Parts: sequence; structure tokens; C-alpha cells
Amino acid sequence: MTGKAYKRRTHYCGLLNETHAGQTVVLKGWVDTRRDHGGLVFIDLRDREGIVQVVVDPQKVPHVHDIRNEYVLSIQGLVRLRPEGMVNQQLASGKIEVEVSELEVLSSARPLPFGLNEEKTSETLRLQYRYLDLRSKKLQKILRTRHQVMQLVRAYLSEQGFWEIETPILYKSTPEGARDYLVPSRVHKGSFYALPQSPQTLKQLLMVSGIDRYFQIARCFRDEDLRADRQPEFSQIDMEMSFVDEQEVMEVNENLLRVLWREIRGQEDIGDIPRMTYHDVMKRYGSDKPDLRIPWEIKDLSSVVRGAGFQVFEDVLERGDHVRGLGVPQVGGFSRSQWDKFTKMARQLGAKGLVWIKEDQGKLSSPAAKFLGEEKLREILDVLQVPKGGGAFIVADTFDVSSSVLGHFRSFLAHELNAIDTSRDSFLWVTDFPLFEFSTEEKRWVARHHPFTEPKEEDVPILLEGRKDEFYKVRARAYDLVCNGHELAGGGLRIYRQDLQQAMFRALSMSDQEAQEKFGYFLKALQYGTPPHGGIAWGLDRLLMILCETEAIRDVMAFPKTTKASCLMSEAPSPVDGEQLVELGIKLSSLTET
Repeated sequence: MTGKAYKRRTHYCGLLNETHAGQTVVLKGWVDTRRDHGGLVFIDLRDREGIVQVVVDPQKVPHVHDIRNEYVLSIQGLVRLRPEGMVNQQLASGKIEVEVSELEVLSSARPLPFGLNEEKTSETLRLQYRYLDLRSKKLQKILRTRHQVMQLVRAYLSEQGFWEIETPILYKSTPEGARDYLVPSRVHKGSFYALPQSPQTLKQLLMVSGIDRYFQIARCFRDEDLRADRQPEFSQIDMEMSFVDEQEVMEVNENLLRVLWREIRGQEDIGDIPRMTYHDVMKRYGSDKPDLRIPWEIKDLSSVVRGAGFQVFEDVLERGDHVRGLGVPQVGGFSRSQWDKFTKMARQLGAKGLVWIKEDQGKLSSPAAKFLGEEKLREILDVLQVPKGGGAFIVADTFDVSSSVLGHFRSFLAHELNAIDTSRDSFLWVTDFPLFEFSTEEKRWVARHHPFTEPKEEDVPILLEGRKDEFYKVRARAYDLVCNGHELAGGGLRIYRQDLQQAMFRALSMSDQEAQEKFGYFLKALQYGTPPHGGIAWGLDRLLMILCETEAIRDVMAFPKTTKASCLMSEAPSPVDGEQLVELGIKLSSLTET
């Protein structure tokens, strides 16, 4: 800086237009581009609102020749209309320019390691220089949208009678979820806080407190393996309501969805949102978060193939399992080697094999052709509604395995064949999830979501009586909001009776003593007048992925981690000073690099 007197900014660059012609303005921003024409220097000055062209006479500002891209400037000048024929229709400020009378370099800049809007720059380099990547149009637009969504959520929920209440970040480690991030206590050596995976028990305790309606844009932490739509720390729109049933929770959240799609997408009507049970979506789509923009459905072929003479199918049907198939267009011309790859893929997904049928130029092919015959093959294709040039994927196995495998093929092939109607968003409520699932690794029943979800009223006796051989029948009063194959939000009605909560812990093989150690404070609270209550949590980052049409969750976060949960910019996590460990009473026995 040259030490000139400070001048307050009067306008953002991108918000200037022809109505400001004749005004003297003070602008501050970055040099986006610079064009030195000898007699005059033209600079596109950029801030978060956009770009404006400023014109500098080197005779008045001699040091303008030293300015380079990404320098930070403060300029004062006169807004004037551009000469005829020089209007830039690509810019909001394209009808005007600023004639500079004063210019100050606030900060110089080294050459950037990559162009701000270059698509081919490696992800690693972008993450190393995240503060530079955030200058790009794409990411600035996303962060603006993130801000707008958060403000819309706050305004809508406040209007609906919700109070925004913060819950602790340092809290108690809880089981039945992903691994916790642990924080050692200096004051209580040998004891640890846990960063919350969600504010689940805390928001329920707020209902015990009589708050009635709570919400929070909550920061959550899970030490789990990452993928494109997961990060170790993330945000969720968390809410809880007293004296409600499933219908009321869904209505409140459907209306929030309509607000977001109207204000962010400009879509006035998203239509009615269908509701399907977990069993029905698995039966028809093989996924509990199906993308309804894909037109294909899984169909049961058991009655079609029974008695047809194919022993593989007969053996599966004899033991009470299923033969199910998926019809897919455009795959009839795939080579035998490609179908062999599909068979290998099915085995990797847990199936014992894959039976396929393809129709290419009127000719049928199938590894089961000699057992089933052409007439039966055509009947199967008709049932699966396979068009000419298409094919069938058939899995004979348990309901769960056939659902998982065919659901995967449905999604995978729809993306490969560009069969998804991306001109619209599809929404769905999925209800009546199983309350339990059996862990073959732990050889016990575990909660499908978490141990605080209430069972359907007619299934309560199974839980209270501890009839473990019937736990597979117990359905949860749970609901997920699905959009385009993503779980957008998930929630349920909560257990508010102490006897039922204790029965739930016992069902999860948790002794009464263990339940007291881990959840004693919560069980005690249930003795003091707990209202029926329920809630839901939206994945804010996943919501923004959909609204901003990005492929990875890190695109919608200011400072994301890699798939190995590290920050390339700050090099976190990193070793700490030995004295800090001594203060915490921690001794490292060994370090293993992975």
C-alpha cells in the first residue's frame, strides 16, 4: 500500500450498472484480467458480486503498468456509459465502465498455480490451494447458495414455531453408530469427550424440557470410511417436534422442501410426493433410496419360471427364495465378454451368479437357453417389458440379495446408458423401515438407524416380550425423504416410554448395567413426563449437492477433507507437541502409517 488515506468502498463491482452513470465510486477487488493498450490500460476488476471494467490512463497513474492478475486494488473513478458498439452483453455491468482517477495497490500477488476457472486442474492441487479455488465463479456461487439455503431454513422454521438452540460439541461417546471422534480431557485424565455424530439424545431431552419445537444447523462428526457424498465432518438441518405423528412431521418438511425448490430452483410446483413402504421400494427398485427418474422396475419371475425345467431356479424356489429380474433397453448388442463382466459384478455384490437374456436383431441369447427354451425366454422378456434390442438381468436368491444386486444394476446401467431424466427432480417418502437388522459379524441384532426409534404400535409386543426370533418383523415409525437416488433427510418418531427404551437396549444385547453407564441420564429423564415426539435431520451438504448439481460433497463445503479424511491445505491431521500429550496424560505406544 502507498499509505494514502483510507477510502470506504461505495459499491460492489458486479452490482454497478447504467443507473450509476455520472457517479463517482470507490471499488475494491482483484484484477481478473488486464489489457495494456499503451495509451490506456483496461482492467476487469472482480469481487464476489462480479466484474466491472475500469479504464486507467497511465499518464495519471504511472504505476498501472506494474499491475498483474490477482493484485488487490482500491480505485476511485467516474462511472460512464461505454462507447457505442463496446457494450459487453456477458456482464451485468457490461453497459458501463469506470474511468479511474485514483488507484492504490492494496496487495500484490504471485502467479497462481492454476487458472481460477480451469476445469482440468487436478483435485489435489485445488485442495492444496483451496483459498484460491474458492475465488472461482463455480465455488462462489455454491457458497452463496449455501448461505441462501441456511437463511431460508431459519426463516421457515422460525415461522413454524421452532426455536434454534445450540447443543454441545463436546459430549458423551455413544454406541450403535459410526466410530466417534474422541477428545481427551486434560482436567479428567483418562476420560474422553466425543464429538457428536448427531444431537440425537440432546434434542430429545429438549422435548422433555418442554421446548416443543427445536431446530439447529448442527455440525456432526463421524469417523467412517469416506466416499463422494460423505465427509468426516458435515452439517445437518436437525429438528424435533413434540405431540406429533408421522404425517405432521412429513407435512412440515414437505413445505420446507417446496420453499427451497421455489426460491433456489425457481420451481413453483414440485407436485405431490409419493409415499412407499420400505418393503415396496425394495421389491420394485432394489434400493431404499431409489431414483424414480429411472423408468425400470424389478419384477418377480417366480411364477413364470416355476416348473420350466431349469434346476437352478427350481432349487431356489424350493427353499422359499425368489427369482427376480430387471429389463433394460439398449443392452442386446453387448458382447459376450461384457455379459461375463456383469456376471462377475453380480457375484461381487453377493449373488451366486447371474442369468441374462439378450435380444439382438430378433435373435435371443442366454446361458439358460437350452434349459428354458425360446418360448419361455420371450415370455420372461415380455413380463420384464424388455423392448427390442434390450436384455434381462435375472437373479435367483434371497429377497435381500436379489434386491441389492438388481438395484445396483438398475442404477449403474441407467447412468451408463444415459437413461435418467435429468430434466426433473424426483421425490419420495420411504416409510416403515425394519427396526432391526442382524449383524453377522457381531452375531446380534443391531438398530437399523439408532436405538431411539419407536416401533409400530402393533409390533411393540415383540420388543417388550423380547421375542428375538421375530425381530425381523418389527417395523420402525421411521421415514426417509429421497431425492434423485439420494437420502435427503431421515427421521422417525421416538421412544418416549422408559420401559420400551430399556427393552430396546436389551434387544441390542446391552445389559441393564451397560445401559445405565451409557444412557443413564437419558433413561432417568424419561421418568419425568416425556411427551410423544419425533423429528428428522436433513443432510445439508447432500441437499446442496442436489441443488447445485455437483457430483461430490466436497464441492459444497468451504474447506473439505480428502477421502482419507485429511486437509491438503493445512496438512491436518498432524503430530502434536510431546508436552501437549503429557498434559493430557497420553502416551503413544506405537505409530503405524497406513
